[in-house]
Amino acid sequence: MQELTTVQLLIVLAPPLLLAVTLHEVAHGWMALRCGDTTAKAQGRLSLNPLRHIDPVGTVLVPGLLYFFVGFIFGWAKPVPVNYHRLRQPKRDMALVALAGPASNLLMALGWALVALMGHGLRDALSWLGEPLLLMGITGIDVNVMLGVLNLVPIPPLDGSRVLAGVLPDRFGLAMARIEPYGLIILVLLLGAGLFNVLMPIVNSIRHLILTLFSSFF
Repeated sequence: MQELTTVQLLIVLAPPLLLAVTLHEVAHGWMALRCGDTTAKAQGRLSLNPLRHIDPVGTVLVPGLLYFFVGFIFGWAKPVPVNYHRLRQPKRDMALVALAGPASNLLMALGWALVALMGHGLRDALSWLGEPLLLMGITGIDVNVMLGVLNLVPIPPLDGSRVLAGVLPDRFGLAMARIEPYGLIILVLLLGAGLFNVLMPIVNSIRHLILTLFSSFF
């Protein structure tokens, strides 16, 4: 694959990242609406317009620095507001709302696999289009699998903590609520201590499974 310029690389990387964090948050809001909470809809957060969800630090600065200095992409958007008390069955529904985000990333990873397949098919006839599409598709798989797996880690404010709070005794949810103000600090410390090294075998397994499912078409 030919070397891309910095501008071309940004064009290839931006759509997977923006869609990953945007649809992740929209999925939370959509599930909340299905469960009776209209807060996200009322605040216009069910929109697919990335500008309604972009966090300057989490969506732009952090992913850019990580990619150019570490080699992988991770980011986040502004959290969709969910009113726990407006859900029909708050404990169960909050778990469903939390699970909707990572589930959307898995579906997007499959969608980006189709983009990669399309790019692969165009490489010979239209290399100027096929190669960027192939790279964009592979990037989309990587970003979404990583985002989905990381968000299932049971540490607040990640979705995994809310999923477990919905299925475990109430005391677990109370414990998560107590540490949530410090959750981001804990997460950063765990990342610095090598959390990605623990998660990467899971990420690589899912990535390999997706690529294997589509490999017969290559």
